[in-house]
Amino acid sequence: MKKLLICLAALAIVACEEAPKDYVTLSGKITDKNSDSIVLRTQTYSKTIPVNEDGTFKDTLKVDAGMYNFYDGGESTNLYLKNGYDLTMTLDTKAFDESITYEGLGAETNNYLVKKALMEETLYPPGLWDFEEDAFKSATSEIHSKLTVFLDNNKTIDSTLFSLEKKNLDAFKEGIFNAYKRNKAAAEARAAQFADFIGQPAPTFENYENAKGGTTSLSDLKGKYVYVDVWATWCGPCIREIPALKEVEKEFHDKNIAFVSLSVDDGRGYKDRDAAAAKEGWKTMIKEKDLGGIQVISDKGWQSDFVQEFKIQGIPRFILIDPAGNVVDADAPRPSSPKLRDVLNGLENI
Repeated sequence: MKKLLICLAALAIVACEEAPKDYVTLSGKITDKNSDSIVLRTQTYSKTIPVNEDGTFKDTLKVDAGMYNFYDGGESTNLYLKNGYDLTMTLDTKAFDESITYEGLGAETNNYLVKKALMEETLYPPGLWDFEEDAFKSATSEIHSKLTVFLDNNKTIDSTLFSLEKKNLDAFKEGIFNAYKRNKAAAEARAAQFADFIGQPAPTFENYENAKGGTTSLSDLKGKYVYVDVWATWCGPCIREIPALKEVEKEFHDKNIAFVSLSVDDGRGYKDRDAAAAKEGWKTMIKEKDLGGIQVISDKGWQSDFVQEFKIQGIPRFILIDPAGNVVDADAPRPSSPKLRDVLNGLENI
């Protein structure tokens, strides 16, 4: 009888054990949501999840284990999913990357990805792609060392992801140096593409709305050099240039040069591509990030004459114009590039 009871107890325990889930449960809450839905996506997969009025969302989905992009209508982040995970995510769109946290099964792995993304924001030196070859190799070797230490301190993340991260690190130095060579070749091609602009009258803009009130035209700045930053509030690379741009503006504030930030915000990232909402978002970011210089917004977004005539197809894009209104460089160095100060200091009568 005693053996029978033991067997029955063992069977009861086995019966009570849950079978592994063949799906992911993903839930969370978004503060100041950007959209009524979020999208999880890869190159071969896409799932739209509704977001409630209070910012909460929840869904179950069957996935192939791997990396997925999470897009909230304004910004995106990467997360690692596999069937069996039960993840709860929270984020605040006003501090998107800094606010993301996960709880539940799979949280450790995904919190690792959050910390890694934040670390990488400051890991790469400004203007890295403009470094000379020896300096580039030295800087990327240091980056590799820091990433290796970080991964070694997180060995308890999902084993498949850990192996993938390790494989990527093994290929890091060769891969980033090949990217450096491609970037150099692309820069030379761009220089050739925009060479015909040099010395020619610059395409102009008229009566663009100024964030401080009123309007500004390029002709208002005749007699000064003009450094134009073409950007948008949704553009991550544009935003990463802001601290460097502030430093350059501060350094040259008493020189004969105007710094113009020209936004092409036209509704992207807003429900129904609401241009009015995008304009308010532009004004809000200017205040929150205490942006200096002359802040204007394009009259027709990407379709404005200025953008089209300068053949701007990607941002950020930087343009340098002389006091007579002629083009010095239609693809000028970005603020984070060590080359920009060399260019500005070499200008006549600045």
